[in-house]
Order: sequence, then structure tokens, then C-alpha cells
Amino acid sequence: MTTQELEKKSQDKNEDYWNEIPNQTEAEMPFFDHLEELRQRIFVSIIAMGIGAISCFFFVKKIVAWLEIPAGDVKFLQLAPGEFFFVSIQVAGYTGILISAPVILYQIVQFVTPGLTRKERKTIAPIVFGSSILFFSGLAFAYYLLIPAALNFFVNYGGDVVEQLWSIDKYFKFILLLMFSTGLAFQIPIIQLLLGTLNIVSSQQMLSAWRIVVLGGVILGAVLTPSTDPLTQSLLGGAVLALYFSGIGIVKLTGK
Repeated sequence: MTTQELEKKSQDKNEDYWNEIPNQTEAEMPFFDHLEELRQRIFVSIIAMGIGAISCFFFVKKIVAWLEIPAGDVKFLQLAPGEFFFVSIQVAGYTGILISAPVILYQIVQFVTPGLTRKERKTIAPIVFGSSILFFSGLAFAYYLLIPAALNFFVNYGGDVVEQLWSIDKYFKFILLLMFSTGLAFQIPIIQLLLGTLNIVSSQQMLSAWRIVVLGGVILGAVLTPSTDPLTQSLLGGAVLALYFSGIGIVKLTGK
């Protein structure tokens, strides 16, 4: 082996060594300093959510009108004094969380990063970015497909028997729960990528468990959808399965 080859091998070993250890200066902070940093980052995140919710409250009627679009011609009723006011607070709160999500993610990444190795730090940015994209894709999937399908089922089922007058409070609890649960369900490929990156589960092991996953997708579709109609459950269950098998492909591309 030539001198150049020995030097290159030595450099590769040195690079591998630094890739496998965290930043010692940041990682060896005293325990109480970590707690203080965590407290500060939680405080910043809460402030960001508060500012986002208050800002959204000024435009909440437009947001409510946009969220009522999937219901079509259905009329909404306020069944108790102040019901719409409390619904407005809920909608503003959920929307504020969405708006403040970049700040919250930044705080999480900044807290976790010092304890990661250099190699792990290179993967954290794509994972965070991919998680955000998938979450908002889940919201869009629920808004444009799941919610219209569920509402259409309920309207058609009782349209010739009862007049469609819905409680504004129950309606928004229904769609907000469905949207956020779908957004969380869309994180499945991110979880798979993390498990693969950490060498906990390989892509081959994920694929071999496909029968269990199909059953789990059906159960998850039934649990996450607040409605009981088969179309909505099938749409969400199918999306979960598609995400899972896509996640297997992503893990396989990483060589795991």
C-alpha cells in the first residue's frame, strides 16, 4: 500500500471518528443547564403559539368561512350563548399552532442538535423539512378529500329524512380532529426513516411485516376518523398504507 493510500485511509478513519461523536463542548453541559435551556425554549415556543393565536383571532371569521366550505349548503346553528365565540378561540388556537410551527421546530432542533453526532446532524434538516411537508400534506388531504367524503356521506344518508342544521361547535370539533389526526398519521415515513437510520428496524423487516401493517392501517383508519362512514376510513387507511410502503422505499434508498 502506497503512502498516499495510507494517508487517505487515515483521513477516512479520522473523519469517521469525528462523525460518530457529538460536539463535546455543547453535549457536556451540566444537567441543570440543560433543564434551564429546555425551559427557555418551551417558553419561546409558548409565546410564539400565543402570538400566532392572537393574530389569527383577528381574522378568525375568514378562517371559519374557509373551513365551512366543505359543508356546502348546510346551515350552522349556535345552540348556546357564546358558542361561536368559543369556537372562534379553538380555531384561532389551532391555526396559531400551525403558524408558529417553524419557531417550535427550530427550538426543538436547537435543543437536540448539540447531543447529535456530526453524521446525525446532516440528516436532521431533511427529516425536519420532510416532516413539515408531510404534516401539511396530511392537512390538505383531510380538507380536500376526507372531510368532503365524510360530510357527503352524512348529508346523503339523512337528507331525505332530516333537515341539515348542524351545531357549529360539533362541526369544528369534527373537522379539526380529523385534520390534525391525519397530519400526524402522515408522519409514518419519518418514523420509519428514524428507525432505519438508528439501525433499529431494516427495510426488509418493515416489508416482511406487511400483513400486520395492512391490519393496522384498517384499524388506524377507523380510530383516527371521528366519523363512522366506510369511505372516509378507507381513504385514510389507504393513505396510511401508501405512506408506509413509501417509507420502506425511502429507508431502502438510504441503504438500511
